[in-house]
Amino acid sequence: MKIERRSIEFVPEDERYGSAKSLFTIWFSSNMQITTAINGALGIALGLNLYWTFVALIIGNLIGGIFMASHSAQGPHIGIPQMISSRAQFGVKGAVFPIFIVFCSYILFTAANALIVKDSIQAAVPLSDNSAFILFGVITLIVSFLGYNFIHKMGKFLTVLSSIIFLIATVLVFQLDFPKGSWSPNEGFHFATFMLVISFAASWELGFGPYVADYSRYLPSNTPTRTTFWYSYAGNVIGATWMMLLGALLAAGIPNFMNVVSSSIAKMFGPFSGLAYLSIFLGILLLNTLNLYSAYMSWTTMVAYKSTGISPKVKFGILFGCIAIATSIAIGTQHNFNAYFADIMVGQMYVLLPWTSINLIDFYFVRKGNYSISDIYNENGIYKKYNWGSLLCYLISVIIEIPFMGFSFYQGFVLKSFGGADITWAVGLVVPALLYYLLMRNRVSVTTIKPAEEEIATAIANK
Repeated sequence: MKIERRSIEFVPEDERYGSAKSLFTIWFSSNMQITTAINGALGIALGLNLYWTFVALIIGNLIGGIFMASHSAQGPHIGIPQMISSRAQFGVKGAVFPIFIVFCSYILFTAANALIVKDSIQAAVPLSDNSAFILFGVITLIVSFLGYNFIHKMGKFLTVLSSIIFLIATVLVFQLDFPKGSWSPNEGFHFATFMLVISFAASWELGFGPYVADYSRYLPSNTPTRTTFWYSYAGNVIGATWMMLLGALLAAGIPNFMNVVSSSIAKMFGPFSGLAYLSIFLGILLLNTLNLYSAYMSWTTMVAYKSTGISPKVKFGILFGCIAIATSIAIGTQHNFNAYFADIMVGQMYVLLPWTSINLIDFYFVRKGNYSISDIYNENGIYKKYNWGSLLCYLISVIIEIPFMGFSFYQGFVLKSFGGADITWAVGLVVPALLYYLLMRNRVSVTTIKPAEEEIATAIANK
């Protein structure tokens, strides 16, 4: 199996291939797994009926998908990993701060996926809980090490398998008995919970932002921006919405669904439960691979400023360290999963929103897609070591968010005054966008920072 050659380097034009259609496959298949369904089940677990859970999930995915796909559309144009491009906003070394937060987010999600897939592993192999976590970590490590090409092949295969399995599950779920009033718009509505479920769905979409361009960067540079956007948007939004709605249906129709997720679905298939377990396992494996691979990319981005070439040995070492941390977290949090998962969802939204806002405002409105690739890898270049103004924008935005935040262990005073309604997502998008645009609009000359990118970047990549 061919191991991916490129790491955090620019992808030269002669190594670009494929079409934007492949983005639909990988993002659709990435959502065809149980982790997505659990996100949808949270609305039912928190007290909404099916009608209002459906409405909240659809709204959240439609909104969040816009930002996810806007990041993806950058890939073919800049040809570098998503978080590397943050150096243009925060400075070559300054970008370490938001990248470290992203790194932590993906480690936590990698741990959460291990908690979810445990039942599927134990259905096939008689292992203890901790042994199942370790086995899943080893498999994730191997697939992540193989890289981009293998991940894409997995995505294409799982699009077919998972679609069949979950289409059957979608038909079977309507044979369950749902509580009275589940579909009534006049019942089961709680504004605070409704807003929280919108945040959960939007957060899921936003969670793909820091690595979505890592996959679109392999497309030819002449790929239209709108094409990259719409294939990414459609794949992620359709896949995520479908699975979240299915998760809500399962939670409404199966008592204690959140405690027995994998086995609840597998039992619906009767004698074919083994195939369902396999699909569940492979689906979570693909998503976990994306998370671990992106944790590796984030770590590499933090420590490699000048040298862009990462040897396979070093790559394996970083991946091993990441999966070891995630597996340890899974073992330590296995008895308090629901609160852990909910806190991850809202927590990642709070810290990713300001980064998303600053990155997109810079790309589409400030620099308008014009970047010096060579300077992104040069701490003495035009982006400097630190952009203190951008870092201050980020910090101020997170501080402003704090009174609006809500965790299992903390409730902000603004959140309480709103009856528990979480509107942090709006604050986290608008505040940094305004601050960064006002700060940078007159400091950047987009006509003077676009050298012969491909020639310079190809030379860097081939060092």
